[in-house]
Amino acid sequence: MMDDADKCLLVLTNLPDRGNAMKLAQSLVSKRLAACVNVLDGCTSVFRWQEQIQTDSEVPILIKTHAGRFASVREEILALHPYELPEIIAFSIDQGHQPYLAWVRAEVEISG
Repeated sequence: MMDDADKCLLVLTNLPDRGNAMKLAQSLVSKRLAACVNVLDGCTSVFRWQEQIQTDSEVPILIKTHAGRFASVREEILALHPYELPEIIAFSIDQGHQPYLAWVRAEVEISG
């Protein structure tokens, strides 16, 4: 059983367009902060912002990384994200295909 420090993470954020999503994805992978980033097709988000109901098109991205890299991933998202308050949600991967998770750890330079 892995403790939390050994776990991989799936980090989710949404960007306003594909260009911003690709820029962030490429930066995360090139800096070895993520092993893989999936840039998904667009979605429609409905949310309350500044007391108004908003409906916007967004591009979700799924970032595969390691718990030890989360702070750096968060900082990179904040540095490159155009939103005032970007969504940054991390899910701990409790189970998965161990060879894939080992690859994720190796790609972000986390041994194990």
